[in-house]
Amino acid sequence: MVQKASSKLTEMMNQAIAGELQAIVQYMWHHIMVKGMNSASLMDVFEDVAMDEMKHAEKIAERLFYFDVSPTTKPNPIAKGGTPEQMLQADVKAEEEAITLYKEIIKQAASEGDETTRLLFESILSEEESHHDTFTTLLGQ
Repeated sequence: MVQKASSKLTEMMNQAIAGELQAIVQYMWHHIMVKGMNSASLMDVFEDVAMDEMKHAEKIAERLFYFDVSPTTKPNPIAKGGTPEQMLQADVKAEEEAITLYKEIIKQAASEGDETTRLLFESILSEEESHHDTFTTLLGQ
């Protein structure tokens, strides 16, 4: 029997995809647009993290598809351009929003007895916290 998720949980998962889509595009544009003394190393960081976010979006979409829910294709608002510091600050903000949402999704999934979704988001949360650490470290925070 296929497990059903509440509409609340699947809406939260679609919010997560919108955030992942934002991060993919935002980080790839930062990868292309970054200039300055540290741009070579930042380019690689932005690209690597964008690839991680793409994998997250795919995993979340697969889980939604399991619940027979169509994943969103609309990203959250994308920050692009600016100084390397402004790019990193925008990226820190995106990671913090993801971390907050994913903790809520984990609680919601647990309350519904959905261990698979809970475990999925715990795994993704760990990676988002790592991205947050990378960006804040680069900012010297």
